[in-house]
Amino acid sequence: MAGKTYFAHAYEKGIDSQPRKTNIVAALVRDRYVSDAVVILEHTPRRAARAVLKAVESANANLLNNSKVSIDPKTIRIARIFVTSGTRMRRYKPASRGRALPYEKISSNIFVEVAGEEKVKKAAEKTEKADKESKAEAKKEKK
Repeated sequence: MAGKTYFAHAYEKGIDSQPRKTNIVAALVRDRYVSDAVVILEHTPRRAARAVLKAVESANANLLNNSKVSIDPKTIRIARIFVTSGTRMRRYKPASRGRALPYEKISSNIFVEVAGEEKVKKAAEKTEKADKESKAEAKKEKK
């Protein structure tokens, strides 16, 4: 029987990569377990993979450290991940005849939400068995 599900999220802002390119990397790990996602991102030869990995690990750490209950690390999966466009910095490139051609440096924001289940305590099962045994002994003593 699984325990209650808990959620945590992380938000990385100002990633120096275009959202179109970052979203390709995010799609690789969408709806996967965090342990699998980390391996995939470590072996992905794209610049945005490092930023997505950092966001996934941050959300994982938030869930493990900030939840009030003990979370089973094997059950942590990526519930939601999406990439939005961040701030655009306007820059100029020098051109011939003293002109300046404008361009924009585009950044990305990455949102990751992870979900994990509460650890089921095995000590509770042992105490239930002990309670049943003590009740059975109490019945024997009454007879």
